[in-house]
Amino acid sequence: MTVDSLGVVDALRGMPEQLAAAHESAAKAIGNRALPGIDDFDHIVFCGMGGSGIVGDVVVAVGTATLPVPTVVLKHYRTPGFIGPRSLVFAVSFSGETEETVGNALAAVEAGAHLVAISGGGTLEALGRERGVLHLPVDPTIQAPRFALAAMVAPALVTLFKMGLLPEAHAGLVMAQQQLARRRDECRPEVEGTRNPARELARRIDRTIPLVYGLGGLGAVAAMRWKQSVNENAKAPAFWNQYPELDHNEICGWGQHGDVTRQLFTLVELGHGMEDDRLLARSAATRSLVEECVAQILRVEAAGEGRLAQLLDLIYVGDWTSVYLALAADVDPGPIDAITQLKAALG
Repeated sequence: MTVDSLGVVDALRGMPEQLAAAHESAAKAIGNRALPGIDDFDHIVFCGMGGSGIVGDVVVAVGTATLPVPTVVLKHYRTPGFIGPRSLVFAVSFSGETEETVGNALAAVEAGAHLVAISGGGTLEALGRERGVLHLPVDPTIQAPRFALAAMVAPALVTLFKMGLLPEAHAGLVMAQQQLARRRDECRPEVEGTRNPARELARRIDRTIPLVYGLGGLGAVAAMRWKQSVNENAKAPAFWNQYPELDHNEICGWGQHGDVTRQLFTLVELGHGMEDDRLLARSAATRSLVEECVAQILRVEAAGEGRLAQLLDLIYVGDWTSVYLALAADVDPGPIDAITQLKAALG
């Protein structure tokens, strides 16, 4: 097997246990602490970047029908002017030092917002000690933030559950743990051939560029994660979009250059059990228009019970697929040298 210097395969194997451990750890960390509730907030804000920032996207997709107030995901430096005493702000950073996230967290505290910090240490942990901020720890031994999604999303969901803002979160976490365990048994390296769906997807994608289309809000978050995982793990280009938005713009981009695109792109559709019937109709119609312009169309269906289980299942299949793409190309999936070099250049 290609060198796996950061133990990525082992990290993926442990994802179900990581989610279960983070679920239990967050509940213990909060304990009997008095928390504000539904009537104390006008909105919820998630701050984070990269593998930490997607935590907010997951929560929004899972809680879209339940969260009682608007929820915003910030992935930039500037702190919005609406953040104040009636804001619930989550600052999520595996290292606790991500500059955009730390800046927003400090600004939120100064504005009087109720801040929840989720990190493996760093400045965000120090805020807990020095400013009385609720800090929920993340296992700092996880080798890379992008493989700590389960460890970071569980504390956010547990907090919202205990505040009465997301009553289905506890049951959702339990069902997601069960589904990730089932999917792990299918995708682990010991399972060969077409019986391993992630290895088979990687074999079929091969050297083409995956274009990942997700159905609805849940599929969109999974598609974004697929793109990120292929970029970071396989060190390859990938792109994503979502139904129904892509049918109002991107669909027109298939009008020419088909002789080029059909050699380059594999369209991967991510479906789940929560799609509106109109989304299914759009997907079918779009495939008929696009099929002559891409090398192939592959479809991945989520398994599991509930929105969280299905979303994490799609993400998990994508993570495994991206790692198999890396290993097949003799690429170490662990290091992300381009990001390291960029940070060094920025000082």
